[in-house]
Amino acid sequence: MGFIEIQNEFMAHIRKPAINKKPNDIEDRRMAIYRDLFFNNIEGFVSSGFPVLKTLYTDKQWNVLVRQFFSEYDCHSPYFLDIAGEFINYLSSNYKMKKYDPVFMLEIAHYEWVELDVSIAMQNELEKRLKNTDITSASLCLSSLVRNLSYQFPVQNISTSYKPTEPSPQPNYFVVYRDEDDDVQFLATNAMTALLLSIIEASEGSTFDEVCQQVLTHAPQFNAEQIAQGALVTLSAMAERGVIVTKNQD
Repeated sequence: MGFIEIQNEFMAHIRKPAINKKPNDIEDRRMAIYRDLFFNNIEGFVSSGFPVLKTLYTDKQWNVLVRQFFSEYDCHSPYFLDIAGEFINYLSSNYKMKKYDPVFMLEIAHYEWVELDVSIAMQNELEKRLKNTDITSASLCLSSLVRNLSYQFPVQNISTSYKPTEPSPQPNYFVVYRDEDDDVQFLATNAMTALLLSIIEASEGSTFDEVCQQVLTHAPQFNAEQIAQGALVTLSAMAERGVIVTKNQD
């Protein structure tokens, strides 16, 4: 048996020891060390990345969930920092929910993961802070350190004592961003703010007037003056936080 075949047999046993036999030339005592080491590392990273989600399960249920991820999902990144993102991909694609899984499982997991995502995001070097006086004249961009999000469930309130069974009457909007001190901040927003930011994100480099014109097509119940006034107040607050920026043209 070649080296690659031995490696594949070794990893197959590590991931699914109940199904795949261990390599013949490795004693079980040593193999057990590897089995525990690999799984415990993955379990530790997943648990630290999703502390709220973990509290919603018994220890046995949680270990089953992580074991399924460990056994069934082929991660696309070799880096430990990417394990949480791979776990999100698994839940949203491969995982079949069980009766005891909360209906908001994927949303609370994503809400927890996005903190890590923003904390390690690389800032675009062309971005620069936007002065309030320049909002109406500069090209507008969403910072690379920002995520504009909405959830069906009130994920910010979920805990062992609050586990909603139905979505909220209205979406729950959030902006997650990294501030000047490199701390991750969560800011609850509303539908209009979410719309403004989504337009800026989708049409990077748009001017204030162009953004307002797009908002008008989505909210015809307001006139152009009302939209411009509201957008200026909102975008001024977002510029102060570094949520919207402009870019150097060099």
